Amino acid sequence: MFLGFGIAIALGAESIGLIDADIRTFKRIQLDRLFYPVVVLNYDFSKAYYARISDRKIFGRVKRLLLDPLLLSLKRKFTDSNEEKMLRLIDFLLGFHYQLSGEVAFHVDLLKRMRFATNWGVEIFTLIEVYRKASSAAQVMFSASPFDHKHQGTSIEDQTRGLYRMAIDIVTTLMNALIIEEGLEISDTFFRDLAVTYQAVAEGQVKKYSDDASFSNLNYNRDGEEYMIRDAFRNSILQAGEMLTAPYRMTEKFLRFVNSHSEFNPFLEKGLAGAILKVERQTQQSVFETPQTVSWERVLNKIPRIFFDLIEVVEDEKRRFS
Repeated sequence: MFLGFGIAIALGAESIGLIDADIRTFKRIQLDRLFYPVVVLNYDFSKAYYARISDRKIFGRVKRLLLDPLLLSLKRKFTDSNEEKMLRLIDFLLGFHYQLSGEVAFHVDLLKRMRFATNWGVEIFTLIEVYRKASSAAQVMFSASPFDHKHQGTSIEDQTRGLYRMAIDIVTTLMNALIIEEGLEISDTFFRDLAVTYQAVAEGQVKKYSDDASFSNLNYNRDGEEYMIRDAFRNSILQAGEMLTAPYRMTEKFLRFVNSHSEFNPFLEKGLAGAILKVERQTQQSVFETPQTVSWERVLNKIPRIFFDLIEVVEDEKRRFS
């Protein structure tokens, strides 16, 4: 994807877009709709939204059952603590009808400055980058007819796969942005309290979806969605919290332990405490780094001829296959 952006920039594209590769009901008009705000109305960024209903079932589980309740829970916490900086980002994200859609379009000037996450947090990371770097963002209804593409399994038993892995990546990406970029200070109990608030908000959302499904004559597995909230998505918040706060707690306990036992004094005199803090800083840096690309602006700065080189490769490929 990132290399494709570079090739498009090198070939002179003024607007560049992404479409999920697994859409079964794709139509050309959907592409036209996506690009219209950027090409015709001069927006920096455009994002698609659509109804996730298929076979009389409501899909979009990660958005409905994890992301929306999580954002609403964070908004509640930041409203209570009057943290305006955090609230501005949360309100921006809540303003999108479908934050996790993969269909987006960029004006080339914005795209050159964008970084992209290389895990399941890519969509939420992209919106955070747009919040920081774009002057205008649009939403378009991508499809009025049923929208159909591949659905991920939940994989509650395996945190490295399916919706469970996706949930952990989304939560850690969002919290990384709040902690590192926005300066959020978190306590030992922050994620535990957040998980409690999240579950209450999410279960309220499930009641709403159950009522909507009943009114619209849709099939709705309320027990299954409540189970997913309790056993996957709530745990993903706690798991993300463990990943992000463990270095602090471990260092604090270790330092307290070695300073309270005289047997460690000779080692403390030789710099043991400094070594512990150094390892903590290294661990913290790796924990708080969302896997991501650099921007093409940065690539160009390091390799001034990169776009000429890309064009030469494209032309070589044309000759090779002509």
